Parts: sequence; structure tokens; C-alpha cells
Amino acid sequence: MGKSVCVIAEFRGGDFRRVSYEVASEGRRIADVLGSNLCAIAVGSGVSAKAADLGAYGVDKVYAADDPSLEYYVADTYVPVIADIVKKLDPAVVILPASVDGKDLGARLAARLDASLAQDCIQISVDGGAIKAKRPIFAGKALAWCQWEGSSLPIISCRPNVLDCLAPTDKKAEVEKADAAVPAARAKIVGLDLDTSGKVELTEAGVIVSGGRGMKGPEGFPMLEELAKLLGGAVGASRSAVDAGWRPHADQVGQTGKVVNPNLYIAVGISGAIQHLAGMGSSKYVVAINKDAEAPIFAKSDLGVIEDLFDFIPALTEEVKKMKSAS
Repeated sequence: MGKSVCVIAEFRGGDFRRVSYEVASEGRRIADVLGSNLCAIAVGSGVSAKAADLGAYGVDKVYAADDPSLEYYVADTYVPVIADIVKKLDPAVVILPASVDGKDLGARLAARLDASLAQDCIQISVDGGAIKAKRPIFAGKALAWCQWEGSSLPIISCRPNVLDCLAPTDKKAEVEKADAAVPAARAKIVGLDLDTSGKVELTEAGVIVSGGRGMKGPEGFPMLEELAKLLGGAVGASRSAVDAGWRPHADQVGQTGKVVNPNLYIAVGISGAIQHLAGMGSSKYVVAINKDAEAPIFAKSDLGVIEDLFDFIPALTEEVKKMKSAS
């Protein structure tokens, strides 16, 4: 049996994020092709109590670094701890989430381990025993396959909500306490300003309803929130809507905002600038609603509606209500 495949699970707020299950599932698929075991590194305060749950998504063994000082992601503490575990494991490949924290961790980890990093990947494969990863380049206008040569350790961060999760099983992973000293941090988190509204996290939403300059102001967004709630989704916004102060920056989708990959992306009053397309171009289905028939967004959409959004969205919302009440 060859070297193990190693995934890094993201543990926040007392539980693993969905993207952790996605990378675990992908790691399991890669490990099966290579004929190797799948291990995971889990870091956080209280993570030991949940670590075995990763077995449901194919993980054989979890190395848990559980310490109160690891409650929040801080590069000074997380990077040395994870790097130390990776060195001891000497895996064939390391896979981690391309979340906000994951992108920072991946870059620092690659530098510390003198490894090669492919960031924000959407597919991983094995070709003749060699690891390959596909990632968007040039703001999503092209896709590139990356392959590692020689003895360089491949580190791959995977875009959230792109990789399919395995159907969970009752399997529990073996858990081993990681023997890694936690260094003193030069900086610490003294507080978090969390969104406690219960909204679906934008990067993990299956449905996103986004508004752009065509919304004409913040007063138009409540109807998008109503539609998104009915569909079990989240509300996003283009950069122009955020710059105008209509929505918070946390809702921005695009090259300078969040990269999202929902099953359904509904673009309302969004023209489709290349910077916006870079943030949602890999959505499985795109529906565009715009009264400008020449809007670039239509070239990227699976379904285009040339209509005044202020007439169409309320009508669509009523139809969704009827369908939900009928079911």
C-alpha cells in the first residue's frame, strides 16, 4: 500500500463545516485509486469529540490537535501544528478547503513545507499514479490542469460546494491525539462579529438569488430575500450593488468578493461583468433576469428572462408559494 492521502478538515463553532466532508469524500476517492489509506488532520478546541464523525465520509484515521488556544484560526498556531503533523505523516497528497482560512493556510503550509500548491481547484484525478488537479485561471475564462513532478508534495485546496459528498455511513474513524506542540501566537482573536441572523452561508448555499445595479436601490432587495428564503437559499449581490451601499460586502459575489458554486444561481438585474462571472461562473444552473436583451449575463445563463425584474420577481415568488403549498 502506498503513502496515505491526507485531508485537512475545517472545524468551526463546535462542528465541521460542510466543505470538510467534501474534501474528505474526494480524498476517499483518490485514496481508493491509489490503493492507500485516508487520514485527516483536525485542529480546534473540542475537536476530539467530533473527530470520529469524519469516518462517515471515508476517513480511516484522524489526527486531532485539540487545545483551547486553537479555538480560532490563527496562522501563528495552526500552520506550525499542521505542518508538523504533515511532516510526520509524509503523505502522497494533502487536500484542504479553499475557504477564506483554507486559502491562507494552504499558501503558508506550502511555503513552510517547500511544497507545491494548486489553489481553488474544482477537480482532482490520478493519471498513471500521478496526481492532477484542475483549476480556473484568468478570472475563470480558462481551466488549467496542474501536475506535480518529482518528489514535490502536492497540496490542493478545493473550492467549496463543487466536489460531491459521499453518502454518509455509520463508520467511525480512528482518532489519535496529535503529538504537536502549540506555539505561542504573536496575535490573538479577542472577539468575533458573527452574523447570527440564521441566514444560509453564501459559499455553502445550494441556491443563491443575487441582485445588481438593476435593483435601483436597497429597497428592492427584500423581495429577493423572500424568494431566497422560499427556495432555502441565500441572497448575494454584485459589486456595484455593494459599492452603492445597498448590501454588505459579505454578500458580494465576484472576483473581489466570494466565489460561489450553487446548484442554482438566479442573477437579478445583473449585467454580467467579467469580474462577477468569475465569482459564479461554475454554478450548475444559471437563470438571468434582465430587461436588457444584450446583457452579457445571458451568454452565461441556462435560462434567460428578458423582463422587468420588478414585475417578474413578485410573480415568480407567488408561483413558488403556490408550488410549496400544493406539495
